[in-house]
Amino acid sequence: MNPYEVEHSITPSTKKPTRRPSMSSFFAQLNTIQTTNPHAPPAPPEVSAAERLLRDQFAMLHQSSTSEDNREFLESLMNHLETEMDQPPEKVPGVPQTYLDELERVPKKMLKKSDVCPICAEPFLDDPYPLVVVLPCHKNHRFDLECVGPWLLLQGTCPLDRKEMQKKKVAPPKDDSEEEDAGLYA
Repeated sequence: MNPYEVEHSITPSTKKPTRRPSMSSFFAQLNTIQTTNPHAPPAPPEVSAAERLLRDQFAMLHQSSTSEDNREFLESLMNHLETEMDQPPEKVPGVPQTYLDELERVPKKMLKKSDVCPICAEPFLDDPYPLVVVLPCHKNHRFDLECVGPWLLLQGTCPLDRKEMQKKKVAPPKDDSEEEDAGLYA
């Protein structure tokens, strides 16, 4: 115990450290490129910098991964980001924060001990207060929100199947016969 802990009667934490890296630098960069002003799009090097930071976070997880499946999955995410870094988009195709806020949450009682996040490969139930979300593309695409959030904010696709999360909704075509009958019933 260090002197501060002794002096203030603090017992050291026995909680095992998490594999999830800090994403503070990524979110700081993301804040610089996300804008609501259509006349001030982010510069491609700024978008590339955000992609590089996310790729670096995945590389840290990759190095400490104990599962071959998890390493392969992280490699696929890193390869996708490297491709994007070479030719960054003019605008960030990710989802807005409100989309993340509205994702369906998975109650803790619905989680099994064997359920793990595909990105960090940590069991959801290792966290006393897991914040697990299910993506709308598939009911089994469950992630820790803090793992999938950065990917969704930057890419806007499911990390597993790359389906777009916010497809443009097309209005159904109007039926002309309904408009003709509207005057008959007054």
